Amino acid sequence: MNPADLASVVRAATSTVMRSHDLDDSVLPETVTIERPRNPEHGDYATNIALQVGKRAGANPRELAGWLATELGEQAGIADADVAGPGFVNLRLSAESQNALVDTVLDRGADYGTGDLLGGQVINLEFVSANPTGPIHLGGTRWAAVGDALGRVMTAQGAAVIREYYFNDHGAQIDRYAASLDAAARGLPVPDNGYAGDYIHDIAAQVVADVPGVLDQPDTERLETFRAHGVDLMFDHIKRTLHEFGTDFDVFTHENEMFTSGMVEQAVEELKANGNLYEKDGAWWLRSTDYGDDKDRVVIKSDGDAAYIAGDLAYYRDKRARGATLCIYMLGADHHGYVVRLTAAAAALGDDPSTVEVLIGQMVNLVRDGKPVRMSKRAGTVITMDDLIDAVGVDAARYSLIRSSVDVNIDIDLDLLTSQTNENPVYYVQYAHARLSAIARNAEQLGLAASTEHLELLVHPAEGELIRTIGDFPEVIRTAAELREPHRVCRYLEILAGSYHRFYDRCRVLPQGDDEPADLHRARLALCASARQVLGNGLAMVGVSAPERM
Repeated sequence: MNPADLASVVRAATSTVMRSHDLDDSVLPETVTIERPRNPEHGDYATNIALQVGKRAGANPRELAGWLATELGEQAGIADADVAGPGFVNLRLSAESQNALVDTVLDRGADYGTGDLLGGQVINLEFVSANPTGPIHLGGTRWAAVGDALGRVMTAQGAAVIREYYFNDHGAQIDRYAASLDAAARGLPVPDNGYAGDYIHDIAAQVVADVPGVLDQPDTERLETFRAHGVDLMFDHIKRTLHEFGTDFDVFTHENEMFTSGMVEQAVEELKANGNLYEKDGAWWLRSTDYGDDKDRVVIKSDGDAAYIAGDLAYYRDKRARGATLCIYMLGADHHGYVVRLTAAAAALGDDPSTVEVLIGQMVNLVRDGKPVRMSKRAGTVITMDDLIDAVGVDAARYSLIRSSVDVNIDIDLDLLTSQTNENPVYYVQYAHARLSAIARNAEQLGLAASTEHLELLVHPAEGELIRTIGDFPEVIRTAAELREPHRVCRYLEILAGSYHRFYDRCRVLPQGDDEPADLHRARLALCASARQVLGNGLAMVGVSAPERM
């Protein structure tokens, strides 16, 4: 029995008890909280449901907890239930119920941990979306790792996830990029507000090689050549780097298409028709203050040009037209102002603002010996995704960026991530999987196969701890998807690896010396196989490899 199943049993039992004592069970929450006590002596699990609803239902919480403990003690799979403190109920599972988890994991395999929390939803997940004016920097690298992992956990919960990259190839930054390439090709200084770095010279040289005679073109034509071809070259580099990083996209949408395809005009006409666009001082304004924004926004400027928000409106409208039921935008720390702007845009177009979610990610710093690292040779002073991959490898880079909440700034210790010690989180987890793989190989050489026929022999406390930790995995994935927090998967994997390492130190899995293989060895091999499966499933959720040898 895993925590989710136990929560359902506890809720049903609580409802039964409340009705039998003429209490209103409508105060019961949809989901009952089930936790692991810090002290294992207090039980396998605990619930605070009696404290949560007792007073609202007109009962003394501790008295309600006593009735509930009696009811739960009679449920299949629960060996014992008792009351603690002001109304907690501690639970101990029966050995049969607990050990059945091993069988469940082995039966479900790669599907163990999946669910249907987001079933039926089509989620457009837009992330990275870096300007094609240079390599992806460290902040974009964080989003590449976190966004991909979030897509994986939401897919595991039944959502149809569309990973989308919004290609910002429109506006002044592209003009500055083209001018920088042109200057580099002609041996001129970097223009004001232009882009520097060796990559600019490399791309400029590639444009000159690909387009013979480009330097002889008239100014306007030459700049357009550098703009169009230079953007393509930079974007090809970005896509190759992302692929190497394990992050691929389903859709690449060009911002410029919003303005050249008529999508902006269509959005403007719809807003005029529904009264959410008004004319003032020769410009057209969005009534965004009606939907929580701090000011109305200019959509069409007085000179007739479209403002930046016009592209946002058209882009959101296009996502919804393509079938998205939820649009998630993952933006950098300097984009807080976009949250209300985007929800206001959705509302103005007639949608519920909840069809938009905006996740804001904080900064990333590289450190060595406690000091900031400046290591990029390709992009001036900016640290890029390529730099991080070169320094620590894809697995360590991804894992280190995913394992912390995006709400906090993080420091990545390069020395730690290149070390092969238990202090390195990704090594710690991967080593557990490799160790389990080695056990499986050694067992095969001994002709010893895992078996679930005698799981009742798994009675050692370290075995119970490992089984209960394995049982937590489905709820971890569910919560990670629900709260948009894939870092929970990494933290869980570290707990699982720790639980396994403790089990390994205390419980001999394979026969030693002249010992004959026994049913306990086969049962422990099954437990090891289930732990290995869950470690592999969890690492796959965050896009990190599960090595069989290290």
